[in-house]
Amino acid sequence: MSVRKKAAVIGLGHQALEDHVPGLADSQFAQLVAVCDTDSGRVAAQARQHHVPGFTDIRALLEGVRPDFAIVAVPHHAGREVIGACAAAGVHVMKEKPFATTPAEAAELVALCDRAGIELMVTVQRRFHPVYTAAVQLLEQIGRPYLVEGRYTFHCPDPAAGWRGRASMAGGGALMDMGYHLIDLLIWYLGLPDRILADTSTAAHPDADYDAEDTALVHLAYDFGLYGSLLVSRSAGPKTEQLTVTGPRGAVVIERGRVRRLTPDGRLVESLTREPAWPSAATAQIDCFCRVLDGERANPSGPSAHAAHAAFLAAAYASRTTLTPSDPKEFLL
Repeated sequence: MSVRKKAAVIGLGHQALEDHVPGLADSQFAQLVAVCDTDSGRVAAQARQHHVPGFTDIRALLEGVRPDFAIVAVPHHAGREVIGACAAAGVHVMKEKPFATTPAEAAELVALCDRAGIELMVTVQRRFHPVYTAAVQLLEQIGRPYLVEGRYTFHCPDPAAGWRGRASMAGGGALMDMGYHLIDLLIWYLGLPDRILADTSTAAHPDADYDAEDTALVHLAYDFGLYGSLLVSRSAGPKTEQLTVTGPRGAVVIERGRVRRLTPDGRLVESLTREPAWPSAATAQIDCFCRVLDGERANPSGPSAHAAHAAFLAAAYASRTTLTPSDPKEFLL
């Protein structure tokens, strides 16, 4: 790969500035060539800092710069339009999670990318971090799992702030947003559950005006005998991120910077710790995407794979509404 690929960042919120822009700065195979956001002040600051042109209009960016790919980190409700514009211009896309807010939107985006002949990779960076990839091997040592427990929490002082507090814009709350990472790990390691029973809450700040859940509890069941739950909250501190999978020969405990394998009675067998944790994973995913575009790698996080994530979320929200278990496979389109 002799020439570095031209990358634009569309959406200059926290995720882009913390992960994607630093990830590009450290990339072997890509370089930042343009930035875009609806906030002209933010665009001007980033364009000046990185010595690249800045845009407030996506189509002007795509026509004027013609990047090889765009990293799209926009509010959930705007993702479909941005991907459509990129597809029309023949520009490949790295899409910040979630891939889609509904199974219907997921199916539409799969078809759109196929018609346009573009690659799309969802930015689930844990798949490119050695702690999480090491867990794949360690899980083989514990036998067939029978219990899975996930927890991802932190305290957001104002859950009503911005578009994330509105279900009509975000598609959902904590489960749709930060919970997507736990859902991705669950599907990667264990597959799509057969039954989901979920409930959500908007009770953390009674005086605040928001309807996108601040907390979600999802119970899971697999027909082969695996059961468990995921707890996701953007109101309950302290910040924790952990997934524990237990089998007859012990457990694997996966955290943001560490993975451990334990005996059935909880004694440590082996562990792996990685510092620093980020943005190295963002860089690794960007470089992997460049290899995908050059035909050197298969896309490990493409549109079709993330139809399962949309089905999981749809099943969880359906269960919350009906107060009954839901089969996510029924939402695969």
